[in-house]
Amino acid sequence: MYASGSKKMLNMMILEILRTHTDEEHRLTQQEIIRMMKLMYGVTCDRRSVRSNIEALQEMGYEIEVRPGYALIDRTFDNAELRMLIDSVLFSHELSAVQANRLIEKLKSLGSRYFQPKVSHVAHLSKLHHAENAQVMHTLDVLNDAIEAKHKVQFTYNSCGTDFRLHPRRTAPYVVNPYQMATQNGRYYLIGNYDAYDNVSHYRIDRITDIKMLDEPAKPKSAIRDFAQGFSLPRHMVEDIYMFSGESVTVQLRTYTYMMDALTDWFGRNFRLELEDEERMLVTLRCNEEAMKYWALQFGIYVEIISPERLRTTVKDALRRMCEIYGLEAPPCSLKTKSNGSPHICKNN
Repeated sequence: MYASGSKKMLNMMILEILRTHTDEEHRLTQQEIIRMMKLMYGVTCDRRSVRSNIEALQEMGYEIEVRPGYALIDRTFDNAELRMLIDSVLFSHELSAVQANRLIEKLKSLGSRYFQPKVSHVAHLSKLHHAENAQVMHTLDVLNDAIEAKHKVQFTYNSCGTDFRLHPRRTAPYVVNPYQMATQNGRYYLIGNYDAYDNVSHYRIDRITDIKMLDEPAKPKSAIRDFAQGFSLPRHMVEDIYMFSGESVTVQLRTYTYMMDALTDWFGRNFRLELEDEERMLVTLRCNEEAMKYWALQFGIYVEIISPERLRTTVKDALRRMCEIYGLEAPPCSLKTKSNGSPHICKNN
């Protein structure tokens, strides 16, 4: 990396040695730094050079403790932060295994060599589910540029086939006005507008291929029906919990007080509640109607949709269809409430 005997980059060499071989619990003496300089870079220096260059690094803003021994304390990311970043990549469904491995190695390099054993679990990366789409990083780059430039994008949108590979949904490419990217339920989405319509649409980024930015300017958000009152990403994420297209509606539901964890996990604090008694409560919130149907089915034995009536009917129809699929003429159970407020399911014989 450096020419043998060169001392022009002496302070950067010392900084790299400190970054790799020291932390709050591990330090190096001057003699150890001198030995590493010779071993790693073929550079010979003395104690005075080590001390003066470390003082120069401290003047540049690097937090280097001097006694006992030298240690680089202030880092871009501490170990806990690196663990969080690595785990987010490790369990990402958006990246291919190759991309995830490469990114994890880069993140690991930001820690000291003593950090490496603490993330040995990345050895199991190949056993985890990762995307087949190797174009994700390129897609992200193009979308970033297009959103910044306020230009339309064109791409192929795919679905997974029975061969577990991506196949185009249609021959003609999609032309989309891109507005924002967001993560929801562990998936990365493009929030935009399909150019032929005036509503919001969502696209899984790991299902986008062959993307390119067009010269044509994107529609302004004000031209999109769902953004007529202004675009708020936090509100949009709460109302579109499954990233479905369609309008949001005001929903009232009856549920149990112990459902507060699930409610706050999905809707944050964006709902009103009214206690009916110690066990039950009425909740009012705004949500995409199709998304609320699936959410109500997901928490079926704990939640009853009160209004709107159309949504309540849709949920009942879905339950009837489920009974037909499982060969049942009536719901398989009735819900009662235990004295502690938790549901008790009585199975029919």
